[in-house]
Amino acid sequence: MNDLEPAAAVEEALRGNGISVESVSLDDPVSLTYLTAFPDVEPDHGEVGRAVTAFLDLSRDDEFDPRTVEATVLRSEGDVQATWTLEADWIRAYNDYALDDEELSQRVLDSLYEGGDA
Repeated sequence: MNDLEPAAAVEEALRGNGISVESVSLDDPVSLTYLTAFPDVEPDHGEVGRAVTAFLDLSRDDEFDPRTVEATVLRSEGDVQATWTLEADWIRAYNDYALDDEELSQRVLDSLYEGGDA
């Protein structure tokens, strides 16, 4: 683990992947809210992928104990564009090479709910 508090380390990793973090709570499940750089009608899949990658990298580096991540994507304050989920079991399966990039991506995209609260 680096010298930052766990939540700060997660936030730093997300920001390093271009995610504009509004809030992150490391409860179980992890709650992430971020402001999208792509405020169109549909969420940007690349941006979702970068957020997922941050959690995968942290887990691989033993800086994040796999927990389910529930993310909310905002266009602006109070304007929810979408929500998505990254399940703890998917992170573990990915780390164990039981799940490849494509299948993990598809699972996250299948969890995507446009328009806010699912």
